[in-house]
This record gives sequence, structure tokens and C-alpha cells, in this order.
Amino acid sequence: MPAMAHAHTASLDTICIHGGQHPDPSTGAVMPPVSLATTYVQSTPGVHRGFEYTRSHNPTRYAWERLAARLEGSEIDESADPSCGGFAFSSGLAAVATALELLDSGDHVIAMDDLYGGTYRLLTRVRERSQGLKVTYLDMTDPARIERAITDRTRMIWVETPTNPTLKLVDLASVARIAGPRKILTVCDNTFATPMLQRPLTMGFDIVMHSTTKYLAGHSDALGGLLVTGRTDLATRIRFLQNAIGSVQGPLDAYLTLRGAKTLALRMERHCASAARIARWLDAHEAVARVVYPGLPSHPQHALAQRQMRLRGTPVGGGMITIHLRGDISTARRFLERVRIFALAESLGGVESLIEHPAIMTHASLPPETRAALGIDDTLVRLSIGIEDPDDLQADLAQALAGL
Repeated sequence: MPAMAHAHTASLDTICIHGGQHPDPSTGAVMPPVSLATTYVQSTPGVHRGFEYTRSHNPTRYAWERLAARLEGSEIDESADPSCGGFAFSSGLAAVATALELLDSGDHVIAMDDLYGGTYRLLTRVRERSQGLKVTYLDMTDPARIERAITDRTRMIWVETPTNPTLKLVDLASVARIAGPRKILTVCDNTFATPMLQRPLTMGFDIVMHSTTKYLAGHSDALGGLLVTGRTDLATRIRFLQNAIGSVQGPLDAYLTLRGAKTLALRMERHCASAARIARWLDAHEAVARVVYPGLPSHPQHALAQRQMRLRGTPVGGGMITIHLRGDISTARRFLERVRIFALAESLGGVESLIEHPAIMTHASLPPETRAALGIDDTLVRLSIGIEDPDDLQADLAQALAGL
């Protein structure tokens, strides 16, 4: 039975369940089984039934990759590419590393100044040395800065929006208009927004990247990364690199991520609604100096958020909140040690609410002067709002903030 026809034209809620999927041909199972086999029988040397070796081909990984491709808006047909332009990797950083292999030694990359710490570390401490990449970090909240930074060796523009952890936004359509005529590859890390809120491919981007460990898997139990393209030429190149480098996602993680993504639409609705409510409450709290949340009118790019981040056509601010506490690092430590429902842990996007201190935890790899320039100070705290009862989450934050 073929995959759901023209899944990319259905609503995203339906794509979450059916996109790129078809029942198991041998049993009719509605969920693709976990295929742990590493090798496959050939009828004669070099002739197989689409599967040869699991690094190169795996039916469980293909099922997840096809769903991801449809969620992000790739219209590549399965007959042209077995995973419709979706490629799953062992981690988000493995996906980033593979995307960078599209570049040649000495190429110039323009990257958002406020990047996930691991991406920044990979670019500055690995690829500038091993690949000879030249990287310019820019505040892309003004796309005009990108035009001024382009050189004759610029081959890629790397964007995060919203950024981690200061929640800056980038106008994706404007970046695509700048890069397109110049044949510069555009890549968007869409981890924070997910395809439920924004789909960069539909705004002219070439590649979308995710840490699927976060919202797409959604249960803090499956590590993975993702690249999606809607261009068949790029799909061919990425498929070669995925196989040549070999940092593919394992079948069990692919299965868990596929299972998690089935509920993405429902989870994002709850994440966004609860985060908006809690952000408004925190904004009025005397212990909080400032709240950064794209859904608040106080966010400097609130108007862009309203245009670019939408859930079923309604503007939303996402499930992440950043706050600056009144006080110093000891204040932040006391607050973080007091929470009971929020888990003090790295990562984000799971069903459970997480809270962390970027300067000490996720962004410790950034030099102190870089953190200071970005505003990642000792009072900054990042919250990932889960799907628990928002009353309970608010009560937990209230007791932790009391008397700071």
C-alpha cells in the first residue's frame, strides 16, 4: 500500500500521523516495526530489494525520515528519493557536522551570533581548524547586516530562530531573498519552533536542521538529529554524505522519534498555551527583572513572531521562556535549587518541564566575553515548558521565587 498520497497538502495535524507512512507490507502493522537487521540478502551480487546495509538503508529510519520530510514541507517524491529529502542522524551535532561537509575548505559561512553552544564549538574549535572554514557571526535580527558580510567565498548562511537561549528571531523570507540570487546555501536550525510553528523550506530556505532529541521526539528518551531539503540535487548530495560519514540514527531511536512525532501537534498546542500564560505571569513578578518570550508584546521582534510563528494559523510564541532574575548568580542558584516539578537539567522540548542556567550548563563552551556580548549573564535562566498542568507549573515557580 503506498504512502499517504500528497501528504504535504494535508493539515500538519494529519501529517504528524500519516505523513510518508504505509503499513508494513508483510504484516499490515500500522506502525513500522523496528528493523534491527544490519545486512540484507541479495538475489545476485549487487542486486537487492532496496536494502543492502543498515548504515545505507534502514526501513525504520526511512519511515521516520519520510514523516520528517513531509512535516517540513519537502515535496520530493519517494520515487525520486527513498526518504523524500529527510535524513536522520545520531545527534543534532552529527546533522550539523554533515551539513557543513557540503562546503569546501576555505569557504565562508555567515552564522547567527547567538547559536546553540555545541554548534558554536563545532564551528570555532573544530571546523575552522580542520576544514579551514571562515565564519562570521552576525546579529541577523537586521538582515541588512548579512548583505554587508557576504564575500566572494560565502557559501552558507546558518540561522537559528528563535535562538538559544536569548530567543532572537530572524526573518527567514528576507534571508532567503538575499541568499537565493547569489546561490548561497541557507540552513535553518528549526529546533525551537518545530515545523508546527514555522517551515523554513516554504519560506525559501534550502535545508532545515533539527535536534530531534528535543520537541520532535518529545519524551527525553531518543537522541537524534535531522536534515531536510526540498531540493532533489541537495538530497542526492546529503544522501552521499550521510552514507559516507556514517553518523546515522539507529533504528530504535528512529522508531522512538517517529512515535513521539505522532503527537507533536497536540504537544505543541499545550507547550505554547502554557508558556504564554507563564510568561505573562513571570513578566509581572517582582523577583524577575525581564522576561524574553516571542509571544509577549515586550519582545523586540514581537511583530515578526506574529507573522512567522503560527500554530494552525494563530500566532504563538513557542514553548521556551528566558528570564533575567533580580540579583546575582547566587540568586539564580537558589532559585534553581528550589524547583520541584521543573527538572534542573539540560535539553528541552520534552513532555516534562526543564529549567537550566545557560552560562554554567548548555552554553559554558562559549567564551565569557562572548556570553557577555550576547547577554547570557549570570542571572539568565532558560525554561522549557512541558505539558504538565500549568497551574502546577506556576505554583512551583512561585514557591521557588518566593523570598529571593
